[in-house]
Amino acid sequence: MTAGSPDTSPGSPAHPPAAERARTVAARPFCALFGAGLGICQLWGATTTAKGDVLLVVPQDGAVMTALRDSPLGDVPARLTVTDRTPFPLRHPVRGLVQLSGWVTPVPVDHVPRLLLDFADAYPCDSLFDVGLSATLVRLDLAEVLLEEAGVSIDVEPDDFLAARPDAISTGETELMAAECDALSRLSGRVRHWAGRHDDVRLLGLDRFGVRFRVQSRNGCYDLRVPFESSLDGPARFSAAVAGLLSCGTA
Repeated sequence: MTAGSPDTSPGSPAHPPAAERARTVAARPFCALFGAGLGICQLWGATTTAKGDVLLVVPQDGAVMTALRDSPLGDVPARLTVTDRTPFPLRHPVRGLVQLSGWVTPVPVDHVPRLLLDFADAYPCDSLFDVGLSATLVRLDLAEVLLEEAGVSIDVEPDDFLAARPDAISTGETELMAAECDALSRLSGRVRHWAGRHDDVRLLGLDRFGVRFRVQSRNGCYDLRVPFESSLDGPARFSAAVAGLLSCGTA
């Protein structure tokens, strides 16, 4: 088992690289947009596409579009914050967040249809139907990427962020949890036995490197990962990987 703060070493064999973790968080739907001189701005949807475009859906009559129309440079400095919340019942559900900072710029009209399809592939939200009516599609040109997990802040190079891909296991963890509920419950029991009978052990998340738990002890809480023998390349091997963890002794 590996415990404590996330390993910041990109080559660590037991943890996803920081850029991959940032892309995984960026795929979550819990977003907030802050514009320089505008404060918190109304945002109807946001995602990072497979091709590396950070796209936002904003209201046509909102603060962002007004600022863009008035901007002499044609852009607006902004920061998009995406929060990673566990889908499992926890007292403190936030696992981390990523801050994407840069400049909001208009999307050329002839690029909108293609980018809408890319947006829908990454995150099919209802607000896409409003683009061209009451909403507008804009792009965030990245300057900085900051990943925050377990009290640790990690600067990620924008090029590394855009070149990475979201973790295929983590993005499908809700379905995998339902399919492997019994096996994961047995694994939770093992972690509880290891942690101590007075500690509360809860499933925190899944990724291609292992199963993550949050342990609430008398002295505070900490996160740990039970690592797979080797990293997975997709959900198809997840069941066998969990079975491998349970084969090491009596569950």
